[in-house]
Amino acid sequence: MNFEEKLPKSIIVHIDRFSLSRDLQLEALQEFKELCLSSGTEVCAEVSGKIDRPSPNFFVKQGKVEEIKELTRSHKATLVIFNNELSPSQERNLEKFLGARVLDRTSLILDIFATRASSHIGKLQVELAQLTHLSTRLVRGWSHLERQKGGIGLRGPGETQLETDRRLIGHRIKSLKKRLDKAHNQKEVNRYARRKGKEMVVALVGYTNAGKTTLFNYLTENDLYAANKPFATLDSVTRKNSQPELKHILFSDTVGFISNLPTQLVESFKATLDDLSSADLLLHVVDISDKDHRFKVKEVEKILKELGLSDKPVIRVNNKCDKLDITRLEDLSKNDKDQVWLSSKTYEGFQSLFDAINLNLKGEISANWIRLNPELGWLRSQLYASGGVLEERISDEGLIELHLESFQNDLIKLLEIEGFTLIEKKQTQEAI
Repeated sequence: MNFEEKLPKSIIVHIDRFSLSRDLQLEALQEFKELCLSSGTEVCAEVSGKIDRPSPNFFVKQGKVEEIKELTRSHKATLVIFNNELSPSQERNLEKFLGARVLDRTSLILDIFATRASSHIGKLQVELAQLTHLSTRLVRGWSHLERQKGGIGLRGPGETQLETDRRLIGHRIKSLKKRLDKAHNQKEVNRYARRKGKEMVVALVGYTNAGKTTLFNYLTENDLYAANKPFATLDSVTRKNSQPELKHILFSDTVGFISNLPTQLVESFKATLDDLSSADLLLHVVDISDKDHRFKVKEVEKILKELGLSDKPVIRVNNKCDKLDITRLEDLSKNDKDQVWLSSKTYEGFQSLFDAINLNLKGEISANWIRLNPELGWLRSQLYASGGVLEERISDEGLIELHLESFQNDLIKLLEIEGFTLIEKKQTQEAI
């Protein structure tokens, strides 16, 4: 028996609301199919439809439930996946009527996350999200939930199995939150240490499967797992930049966004959100070859706004240009300072990205004459090592004067050093 035959058979159900436009409906359906296939199931049949108001019992009307049941029986499917949020009672009623396991959109995403998590923090975050979701669905399928405990010393009112399960899950959730808080505190210490140094942080954000990790690997010379499937990255990772054009910069790779992201995932993945909020700049990576990229850009912008990050400076990175055979990427990038065009696969267009990052973080490059006191010989050595010194001379007072090319923000920081002064342009011209 080959691997394909072992995959669980499933029926997928996509029910649109009348309020959605046709384009959004098609985009949502395609994304749902990709999620289902990514979870490792064989899709036997698709059921689609429209409703204005969900049925309290089955979410869909009786005729649609009968259609799903017939398909489940004929295909011998063991799983029915809804691209909607189901209440616990709707989920139980559907499972009983269909005779198959039922998953809603949140359960599907949680299942994918569970298979992708690799780090200690990532696994804790996924387990917390799953238990939070499960706590509202404890009564599914149990036959012993109302059975009282018996035996010597346990007679009397006791507690139901349901209450026991709920209490145990509550203890586990509390324990997970404590462990995650400890991990978050350690990350906060690391962030504080970075803030004390010269490093600035650039975080990569974007829709899932936009190419963030491939771009991250190039910028940092890492080999993190990257794949053409949703949620290949679940752990927020920060690494030192390896590009000589970018100095004192760290890059953070983050988990991809998705439309209608479940609330418990937003709460559980606090580490990712903390990395975004502490970043100095966001790179919004967009798969420009995706026909639905406009919809996905709007979804990411909406999530950033909900997270209170809409005020962060953002550079839009139009990735995967090689798939559309787009040429003259540098020229395209020059036309708009807020977005760049590149290909992480062919490595074209990266100089525009470097220039855009430096401009956002460090300002324009300018050349100025500066004066150093004699005790700042160590600083003179650093400036020469950076490659920014264009010319040197000695003033009439015997002080070192350098013609220095630097970023605007770097110059502002240097001016805070006692004994480092900027020579006014008028004085410079007179000296010349």
